[in-house]
Amino acid sequence: QVQLVESGGGLVQPGGSLRLSCAASGTTFSIDAMGWHRQAPGKQRELVAGITTGGSTHYADSVKGRFTISRGNAENTVYLQMNSLKPEDTAVYYCNVHHFGLTPSEALDAWSQGTLVTVSS
Repeated sequence: QVQLVESGGGLVQPGGSLRLSCAASGTTFSIDAMGWHRQAPGKQRELVAGITTGGSTHYADSVKGRFTISRGNAENTVYLQMNSLKPEDTAVYYCNVHHFGLTPSEALDAWSQGTLVTVSS
């Protein structure tokens, strides 16, 4: 069974910073990409940031310039540094690992349980 353990969520004031971390274990497939998604109350889940094993990164327009995704020395770890947090960043954040596979039908994903980030004064 695949387990993704994340930490770092909590309550922070607007303009503050938080760093989320995630470590995957028990994978039976190679990890090609890791990322972070979030889901705010009453909203759809959205991709926040992603990074491939080759180092390519992608950020949602809403977080560009404020959030930074990075991989740890262990390739099964990923971090999300969140700066200049805004109330609209409040959401449950999920860590994700992805296996591309040789064909689209072979693609695999695993998800963390999620951690709540609340930005409020």
